[in-house]
Amino acid sequence: MAALQSLLKRTTKPNRSDLLACRPFSSLRSSSATATQTITTPPPQIPPFDHQPHPYYGPSADEVFSKRKQFLGPSLFHFYQKPLNIVEGKMQYLYDEAGRRYLDAFAGIVTVSAGHCHPDILNAIFEQSKLLQHATTIYLHHAIADFAEALAAKMPGNLKVVYFVNSGSEANELAMLMARLYTGNLGMISLRNAYHGGSSSTMGLTALNTWKYPLPEGEIHHVMNPDPYRGVFGADADSYAKDVQDHIDYGTSRKVAGFIAETIQGVGGAVELVPGYLKNVYDIVHKAGGVCIADEVQTGFGRTGSHYWGFETQGVIPDIVTMAKGIGNGFAIRSCSYNSRNLQV
Repeated sequence: MAALQSLLKRTTKPNRSDLLACRPFSSLRSSSATATQTITTPPPQIPPFDHQPHPYYGPSADEVFSKRKQFLGPSLFHFYQKPLNIVEGKMQYLYDEAGRRYLDAFAGIVTVSAGHCHPDILNAIFEQSKLLQHATTIYLHHAIADFAEALAAKMPGNLKVVYFVNSGSEANELAMLMARLYTGNLGMISLRNAYHGGSSSTMGLTALNTWKYPLPEGEIHHVMNPDPYRGVFGADADSYAKDVQDHIDYGTSRKVAGFIAETIQGVGGAVELVPGYLKNVYDIVHKAGGVCIADEVQTGFGRTGSHYWGFETQGVIPDIVTMAKGIGNGFAIRSCSYNSRNLQV
């Protein structure tokens, strides 16, 4: 993430009406001996798009930035030395205050899966809002049960019970709570370079110093990251799995509550796990009395391109699956699905 921020801060201010949000690598200065030569190839143009943004009469970027610095917490960061003032979105595009169009390659940081202001989603929101805007679970409403049924239908195996919460951090915190209550053990295992949330509990599962504060983390073990390109064991899944077994043998009572991993790491960089790793580790964790949790916040809902869930690329079925972001296309809907046959908390 730090490297990405550094790259984006070097991005120059757009000087055309329609540009890609990030300049291609070919347009950046070379870091080799020819660094004095500037490549002058113009950046590619994004395709025409049949949408005219509305005129914007709101506060300028400078005014918004000034108010943000005055009233919002200083821990919030931004991309670019002069942040974009985004005022409108349509499908895969965003518009700034001057009407310039940008391709949202982030999808709102993996959040807007179906595009900005998708007409079908807007219509569903509008029609529902005319009838009822909120319903608590202490009363009945068919949409909650219908949605849970549809989500369970997308799950393999016996992952058929759904619990809705408000954030990805809360989903992971709930998963950790369930693992500890169900097993009666405290020890949790996660990967180095992992990100699982910013709450006081999930910060312990996270293993990136950028996203951690000096707070008590509880009984959490961070094992080697099975990175096939930069990891100490290369693409040797057995050696990485043995590291997990060693942590259980020497760092715990040989009993653990659970293991959690992103199938493809996101915040720590797009890092795929060594093939076969999760299958090996899930067996080890189950033998130690723990449950296996798949964090699908960024890899779920078809984002891998080949499977609906990221864990399917590793040929495993977790005991608990957490998801967020894209599930609500920007609305605060996140959930935790678990195996109803095995987990009775």
